[in-house]
Amino acid sequence: MIDQGKEAFAWWSDLMVEHAETFLCLYSADMDAALEVQPPDSWDSFPLFQLLNDFLRMDYNLCNGKFHKHLQDLYAPLVVRYVDLMESSIAQSIHRGFERESWEPVKDLHWPEEEFGKHLETRLKLMSSDMIESCVKRTRAAFEAKLQRSSRATEFRVPQSICTMFNVMVDAKAQSAKLCAMDLGQERQYHSQIDDLIEETVKEMITLLVAKFVVILEGVLAKLSRYDEGTLFSSFLSFTVKAASKYVDVPKPGMDIADGYVTFVRHSQDMLREKVNEEVYIERLFDVSKPSTSSSQWYTSTMNLLGTWLTDRMDLQLHLYQLKILIRIVKKKYRDFRLQGVLDSTLNSKMYDTVRNRLTLEEATASVREGGMHGVSMKDSDEEDNVN
Repeated sequence: MIDQGKEAFAWWSDLMVEHAETFLCLYSADMDAALEVQPPDSWDSFPLFQLLNDFLRMDYNLCNGKFHKHLQDLYAPLVVRYVDLMESSIAQSIHRGFERESWEPVKDLHWPEEEFGKHLETRLKLMSSDMIESCVKRTRAAFEAKLQRSSRATEFRVPQSICTMFNVMVDAKAQSAKLCAMDLGQERQYHSQIDDLIEETVKEMITLLVAKFVVILEGVLAKLSRYDEGTLFSSFLSFTVKAASKYVDVPKPGMDIADGYVTFVRHSQDMLREKVNEEVYIERLFDVSKPSTSSSQWYTSTMNLLGTWLTDRMDLQLHLYQLKILIRIVKKKYRDFRLQGVLDSTLNSKMYDTVRNRLTLEEATASVREGGMHGVSMKDSDEEDNVN
């Protein structure tokens, strides 16, 4: 009786499998006919494959059965053609606008035949790796070109596109792990090099942006250099200041140079803070954290430039106009970068101490010579001064 029961259950199972295969065979006639009229480069039928394949591969009796094998034979050429076309169009897609790439991975087909499935997955991972690598390199080139074409004066404003390019790096790093990694054992093979490339590219982009900020400050200092002691501008400016004390209609030199530079710095800080999606990149740029290389970042580089400019004039006495501009710039810079979270150990560097001491000494000398600085002072460098 028990043996007969077992035989009946086995017979029932085989009968149900045969019934299912017969039903699917009848369905395949309509499916094949529908697929035959599909355009050769249409992928609208892929969701049908995913639906049927996911059902069949979860059924022990139907997985790799007659209909399942037919389904694989039918779709294998379509999948291969899809991958071929995807691979050939990557370069064109990147050229047309890689920054608009959706970064959405192709859904996994869970191909039931193991060897062909691994082949497809490996090919797609390598393709994704090549795409991300190309995007990273092109973004870096576009970043440099954008900076080179932009203004070298304090009118420069960090554009949205610069921030977008940083965000492309953020997205590329986030997606490389998902798109380029096969499994734990092969992970490094597919995306570790991409991660290294992204890291080095971000460092280069930060260096390029800092270099831009340095160039803008160099332009400001070049204007101040015209008033070096003994120059024609210096003599003329001293004359106009003295004349202004007697004649109201003689204009006094203003603080436009300093105000323009301060506005540029603050706008750049605000734009980068608001638009760049990776806090670590901002911290490196602003000198909030120690960079992974020995290269100086924004605050340090510009403070070093101010120190060098003053050192080159060690034997010259600063003109009152130069002194006022520099005090305004140094005070605002110190205060603004402190508000951005830069540590005191970075703010109060040896170069900052050198700059501060020099300006303090020049201020004391000018106060005696000119009868006062009229509110401009290096005292309390993190406070606002009220001089226009």
